[in-house]
Amino acid sequence: MHLGVGKQTYVMISRTLSEMSVPETRLQSLRVEGYAIVSVDHTIADRNGRMPNALRIDADQRFFAASLDVASAVAHGRYSHEQQPHSEGRRRLILTRRVAGIEPDPSNPLAILWNPAGCSLAQACISMGVTAGVLAVIGATDVFGEFLHIGYDAFHLTRAGRARLPGGRPLFPRIACGMTPEEVLADHGLTPGPVQVLDRAASATLVTWRR
Repeated sequence: MHLGVGKQTYVMISRTLSEMSVPETRLQSLRVEGYAIVSVDHTIADRNGRMPNALRIDADQRFFAASLDVASAVAHGRYSHEQQPHSEGRRRLILTRRVAGIEPDPSNPLAILWNPAGCSLAQACISMGVTAGVLAVIGATDVFGEFLHIGYDAFHLTRAGRARLPGGRPLFPRIACGMTPEEVLADHGLTPGPVQVLDRAASATLVTWRR
């Protein structure tokens, strides 16, 4: 998770969910890709939900920012944000239980509030005018877990090999049951690519897992 995870105004929601009549859960032309950096103990933030400096590795931050710059939209929870120079121009899908299905975010004209229990990902993305490209999922724990069920096309997992966060927030909910991020991704049908060394001094590596 990277916390604080095209300038076009999204299509305003002017139809009811039944009128939209979108049968599929996923849009075939939209890829779902996750981005996270984890500590040795598989956590993405400290016990207070804050991302410490130990997880802010320059090479990973550059990769993360460049990836979001070309994404069609980002998806995250209400308390997650990437806090980057181009953040204000990005379309956003904000996961929350405070709405029944989908609603415009009154504080951000480029954002949609979405409750996955109320409508499909396809409906939510169509409502904000995103039907192709990459939806970048950036956290937090419950959001990463929700998209495991929807299905990732790829997950970019960075490991900070010298960072430890006892009692921190896990990447996926199932990590609390003793699984590693790699085991969770493999259990959901993803396969790891080669290991890329981002920063030898920080023992930081990146592996992209793909379906």
